[in-house]
Amino acid sequence: MSKFIDKLKRVSQTAAQPMGFGRRQVASPTPKMLLVASLAKVDVSKLADLVAGADAGLLDISELGGESKLLQGYADAVSDIPWGGWLKISEWRGDKKPELRSCDFVVFPAAQTPIGIFDNPEVGKIVEVRSSLDEGVLRTIDELPVDGVLIMVDNENSSPITWQQLMLLQRFTDLVAKPLLIPVPAKVTAGELRMLWESGVDGVIVEAV
Repeated sequence: MSKFIDKLKRVSQTAAQPMGFGRRQVASPTPKMLLVASLAKVDVSKLADLVAGADAGLLDISELGGESKLLQGYADAVSDIPWGGWLKISEWRGDKKPELRSCDFVVFPAAQTPIGIFDNPEVGKIVEVRSSLDEGVLRTIDELPVDGVLIMVDNENSSPITWQQLMLLQRFTDLVAKPLLIPVPAKVTAGELRMLWESGVDGVIVEAV
């Protein structure tokens, strides 16, 4: 089983059961969110510094071929955290599938990714969706064979996080029970993280540069 998904599920289940409206109620004064360091190809000699303090590493994959070997190299260089691949393939050609042998988990966009590319049940699956999806479509996510959800909010790279983004997140967390992640700016504050956590977010993805 995916080590990162196991962590994510434990974090998601730590909070109290929901009372009244909302997916859940805060159970602890201290947020227990996971931190995922996202990065493009880098020299392995710099890797430890870039992912210091992270619960997992996430490699951008824009082209297929050799990703399993690259991920294995990263996992060997920093072995104390699980490593995943973030599929950012602009165009899928033929029946070529990503190499996920060295991958603990994979993040993939729902709108572009063919459903037949995953054949390894040991790899955790996190589906990437827009927070602006229709409510009826959002409700179907819990029925999908995925382990978590990455919510892409409009203008997600802006800083600071806006109230409108928070409202969109709250709408999402009220409709979806699976563990939730969101990308945040590198300069996100402790106060912003607390508000995200209180809205139901279980983990954040930060670009490591």
